[in-house]
Amino acid sequence: MGRHRDTGTRAVVVSPRAVTRRSYGARGIAAVVLARVEEDGAFASAALDAELGRSIQLDARDRALATELVYGSLRVLPWLKQELARFAPRGIAALDARVRGHLVLAAYQLFFTRVPAFAAVNEAVDAIRSERGTRVASFANACLRKLATRAASIDAETKAQAVVESAPPWLRDALSRVFSPEQTNAFLQSAIEPPAAVLRVEHAAERDAWLERLRQAVPRGTFEPGRWSPHAILARGAGKLHELPGWEAGAWSIQEEGAQLVTLAVGARPGEAILDACAGRGNKTALLARSVGVGAGHVDACDVSAAKLDRMTEELRRLDLRTRRAFAVDWTLGSGDVAGSYDRILVDAPCTGVGTLRRRPEIALRLPPDLGSIARVQLAIASHAAEHLRPGGVIVYVVCSVLREEGEDIATALAQAHPELDAAPFEAPVIRGLFGDVPRFRLLPQAHGTDGYFAAKFVRRS
Repeated sequence: MGRHRDTGTRAVVVSPRAVTRRSYGARGIAAVVLARVEEDGAFASAALDAELGRSIQLDARDRALATELVYGSLRVLPWLKQELARFAPRGIAALDARVRGHLVLAAYQLFFTRVPAFAAVNEAVDAIRSERGTRVASFANACLRKLATRAASIDAETKAQAVVESAPPWLRDALSRVFSPEQTNAFLQSAIEPPAAVLRVEHAAERDAWLERLRQAVPRGTFEPGRWSPHAILARGAGKLHELPGWEAGAWSIQEEGAQLVTLAVGARPGEAILDACAGRGNKTALLARSVGVGAGHVDACDVSAAKLDRMTEELRRLDLRTRRAFAVDWTLGSGDVAGSYDRILVDAPCTGVGTLRRRPEIALRLPPDLGSIARVQLAIASHAAEHLRPGGVIVYVVCSVLREEGEDIATALAQAHPELDAAPFEAPVIRGLFGDVPRFRLLPQAHGTDGYFAAKFVRRS
């Protein structure tokens, strides 16, 4: 029996099959993204944004569904493949990436969502039949129906452990050098729940007003103040963020709350000269420039990528901000065209990105990183940047990683390479409120609800 929808003029019958097919657009997009991540090594966020950009017909609910399916599946991908292999005698590796994608998506729905089993199976089988024919669809149907029976018998504890078992051995070993087994599990399991999108309101005093305006603009979405940063708004179900009120006017940007906190940790003050040594696309640069203000102070920005600096300049222009100078610098070779000295330097060094697993679950699927090579790059960048610190000036070393090799080990090596640097407690009120009087801190998703970060502060002796 179909459901009736009131159109205002006449009743239209919507069949159950049509309702099921409505979400195929989201599932199809998710399958394409999974295939690109596996085959091409694409970043899930970039691939998903590209596919959603081409699918303008999708509404906010279907966009949210596609996002949940992609990130949820990637968080437990090895475990899901292992479960599928139970009922695929020849395995699934020989199947093409799109078929594997549909099977993985169905498995994720069976184990980790409330989607009825028949719907998850039927949607996957229909998609595979449409794309690869009846023979492959029959195999998928038999495999998924057996998997559905198994999924019904799996308890919550086993599902929670799935994300831990999906982490590669290299990552678990590296985490064990920082955390206890319980803390390691908590860190990995924190990636089960997808994080909110985070907006950074340019003027913290205006956050409450923007909260109210955004809630009125998108009643179906949720907007809440961040837990720690006075600039942060946590957004869920908000649709296309760039279409929300305030974006075009430069009232807010998109920046994860942990990234906001480590930038505030620099303690930039009006009138100071600041160097953002690894500016990237400029999110942290913008917050530093806002803190310094217009007048005697300024921010200089550097990055190895000139293209990223161009994008940074465009973003700052949208926010009515600017840097004094921007340099394309490879800090591993030296200081390039950077001259003079600064009151404060932020070194947000390139790293494994382990702290961002909640938003970039594909990181755990890559080949083991060469932590030794990464550490040498991090130390070279921080060491060369430190040469431009004024006496009495502050340098803050940051990585979006929780690994000791990228955190404490680099901070120790930097102090040895520059004896004139002394570890010093962070002075920013938000950091002191969180951690007290400390020269180093680590943000953790399971404790703070942010991405994982390590930060260390040094002062150059006068």
